[in-house]
Amino acid sequence: MTSIYQHFRTEEKEFVDSVLEWKSQVESQYASKRTDFLDPRQQYIVKSIVGQNEDIQVMFYPETAERKRALLYPPYYHPEEEDFGILLFEMEYPSKFVTIEHRQVLGTLMSLGLKRDKYGDILTHNGSIQLILAEEISDYVSMQFTEVGKTKVSLIPKPIADMVQTNEQWQDKITTVSSLRLDVILSAIYSISRQKAQALIKASLVKVNWRIVENASFVVEEYDVISSRGYGRSKLLSIEGKTKKEKWRISVGVLK
Repeated sequence: MTSIYQHFRTEEKEFVDSVLEWKSQVESQYASKRTDFLDPRQQYIVKSIVGQNEDIQVMFYPETAERKRALLYPPYYHPEEEDFGILLFEMEYPSKFVTIEHRQVLGTLMSLGLKRDKYGDILTHNGSIQLILAEEISDYVSMQFTEVGKTKVSLIPKPIADMVQTNEQWQDKITTVSSLRLDVILSAIYSISRQKAQALIKASLVKVNWRIVENASFVVEEYDVISSRGYGRSKLLSIEGKTKKEKWRISVGVLK
């Protein structure tokens, strides 16, 4: 019998177990199950395990966000926005006099001791900064999130419909690579030498799905989000298969 684990990384086993448990919970209790915020790779795993099951449906929200909460539910159920437990806040600060960057907001949230899976995207657009939070931590964040650096800030609740579209622009491209190793993928995406890619990885400057990876031979999978300091962010959107010359054809998205 084929093990479900062979389709995923060894280090993803714990998350796969969680998805299997959620699936079992919905099947046995015939009630919906809401997850924390999931990155694109985790969303892919959920869809892979649950997506083909007629007895369980899965929906992700917010639709336009990168990090989403999932709702697993019986076929008869019709999810509402409230089921996802997501609240939107806009940061009020003296934007005419101060510039606040995404990394500063992220750093402040992390300093509050919050788990990364309890808040979603940090959205920036023309000086406007919005936070997507799980409702269960929103009161705590509203009280504690009062400064970013030396700048006084406050969080103003907003309806989800007021969510801004970020300034991010993704460029899709198709390329071929000799292998799916992290150093090879980095080299192809950013048009740098493999040696340079290896140096970045060795210096702990490369993250896959927001976690530092120091192993150049780490195998990149579909829906992984890769970031490298100084080069930006990219996603492996799909692995299209092999060419006649035995190279992998991949589709990637690169943040401009």
